[in-house]
Amino acid sequence: MSASNHASAFVPPATDADGRKNLVGLSREELEGEMLSIGLEKFRARQLWHWIYHRGSTDFAEMTTLAKPVREKLADAYIVARPTVVKDLKSADGTRKWLLRMPDGQEVESVHIPEEDRGTLCVSSQVGCTLTCRFCHTGTQRLVRNLDSAEIVAQVMLARDMLGEWPAPPDGRMLSNIVMMGMGEPLFNYDNVAKALKIVMDGDGISISKRRITLSTSGVVPMMERCGQELNVNLAVSLHAVTDELRDIIMPINRKYPLRELMDACRNYPGLSNARRITFEYVMLKGINDTPADARALVKLLEGVPAKINLIPFNEWPGAPYERSTAKAIQVFGDIVNNAGYASPVRTPRGEDIMAACGQLKSASLRLTAAERAAIANVIAEKDAALAS
Repeated sequence: MSASNHASAFVPPATDADGRKNLVGLSREELEGEMLSIGLEKFRARQLWHWIYHRGSTDFAEMTTLAKPVREKLADAYIVARPTVVKDLKSADGTRKWLLRMPDGQEVESVHIPEEDRGTLCVSSQVGCTLTCRFCHTGTQRLVRNLDSAEIVAQVMLARDMLGEWPAPPDGRMLSNIVMMGMGEPLFNYDNVAKALKIVMDGDGISISKRRITLSTSGVVPMMERCGQELNVNLAVSLHAVTDELRDIIMPINRKYPLRELMDACRNYPGLSNARRITFEYVMLKGINDTPADARALVKLLEGVPAKINLIPFNEWPGAPYERSTAKAIQVFGDIVNNAGYASPVRTPRGEDIMAACGQLKSASLRLTAAERAAIANVIAEKDAALAS
């Protein structure tokens, strides 16, 4: 199975109980086709696009630029659906995490992180995850299926609903940036992710610039160039180790796409320049990857790549096998990297009190029993075997 259609055998329902089709997630061309299929003119698609993606409407009756008979016809055949909010958790630092239930009952999490100059939404791409990164809570959850384009776009729309931000103001948005860093590996669901992001970037709708969108990958090398060519969004690479020996252990995908191949793909990422750098994510694990020698090796590994490095203090979760590096170790590590000419900010943990920090997302937060730990070990073994095949 190719990287781009991984898990595509799992297909969510596209209609509601009455057989009405969801218009969210359709491209402009597909929306035009739907209008023609029910005897309406193509230009109705442009009107719908405005109401759905600029004004955030979910009710055809509100779409007053369409004649009443047209609105009634649309309501008979279609819906404009959102996921169901199962939980709405707010951290002491203002971070919000939404547990969202899709029409088939599957659940994912999205996180909104407010800052002084921006508001960032962390978006999920899969139910569960293909991978088994040892430091990541999501990796302990079995992959169920890919999210379709509607479910990815709807996370952005739902966040706008919850923030009361329809239509979006041109400046001072509470939701100004998107990071594809939630549950799942985006490049193992590329087709749906790309379709969703093109809708998000469309200037007549949600209108979030590609410069404000970052896609994070664990290193799915075959898909990286295509992502750069077709989407030209910012790229973040989850690195976390500077040798194949260690990365094989903490990020088993490295066994398939080792560091040399990954770094070559980074150097060849379309549009890469000193003004458009790759962000390398590096989680700081006590006694594992946080020594001065590791920092110097990181500098050598990044040679020739316009880059910045986000140092991420490890965010613990129930049953986690690692501990957070000390503040002193993180400072020494960062100083070495920074003195070599690479920006290396330390990411401030956000939303830890609601399990919304980097690496903590999972459909349910658990206090693990021995049986549950054994079940997680089985999931990890199965996914490792699948990656090796």
